[in-house]
Amino acid sequence: MKQLFFLLTTAFLLTACGSSGSKSKNTTETIPAETSEAVTVDTSKAINVDRLMKIAADNVDQEIVIKGVVTHVCKHSGKRCFLKDESTDTSIRIEAKGDIGGFNSELNGTRMVVKGFIREKRLSEKYINQWEQKTINQKEQAEIDQNQCSAELSNIKEMRDWMTANNKDFYSVFYVDGTNYKIVE
Repeated sequence: MKQLFFLLTTAFLLTACGSSGSKSKNTTETIPAETSEAVTVDTSKAINVDRLMKIAADNVDQEIVIKGVVTHVCKHSGKRCFLKDESTDTSIRIEAKGDIGGFNSELNGTRMVVKGFIREKRLSEKYINQWEQKTINQKEQAEIDQNQCSAELSNIKEMRDWMTANNKDFYSVFYVDGTNYKIVE
């Protein structure tokens, strides 16, 4: 399932772009935002990406503090990046909102703590069917790489399997609307 989420977020990235412990003690740190205003992130409350994914469904629209390693920054707009859990392959998309003007590509590979809100996008069965048909059509017309096509069709199958096993007519993709962040060592 974690591989599916990683592959799904990677697919959305390509489309969109063309443990709970912390090293800091119970302190609130002031960080500069790209808007030059000061904001605060309580790094002692940061949870890792893997933990967030386990509680996301029950905490949609709730404020959280999350930590991870930046694996990608959207080159076109800088309005999103991806954080990866340091001990697993689990990753999540972070949208630049609030005091975040954007993410600089130089953030790739850095450890970051982000404050924001958990959001959910539900992919309907109709949407998934259309995605599958489009992928099949592109494969037949050799418009996309065969490996990419196989990965997308595999993701679609895993989504359908999850929907069947959980008796759902949708598949949830979770992300975070980040309101501010801090680079940590």
